[in-house]
Amino acid sequence: LLAQKNPNRDWILTRVLWLTGLEEGFNKGGRVDTKSRYIYIHGCPESIPLGVTGSAGCIRMNNKDVIELFDLVEIGTLVEIKD
Repeated sequence: LLAQKNPNRDWILTRVLWLTGLEEGFNKGGRVDTKSRYIYIHGCPESIPLGVTGSAGCIRMNNKDVIELFDLVEIGTLVEIKD
């Protein structure tokens, strides 16, 4: 029901890993600062397709996998995002 009323919303479920950029003056403290743009790795509804562009920069995962990832990483863990 909520998804029908808000079809363009990027639903964030289960866990959130909030990303911070590494490049001073660019994606860390710059015009496209990753943290201030709220770029996350997060769980999403099963109805959302994964592996395709569709959010405002976040990486969507199924809920089971993002819960497992959340339990494995510590704050400060480097994340490399590849195409």
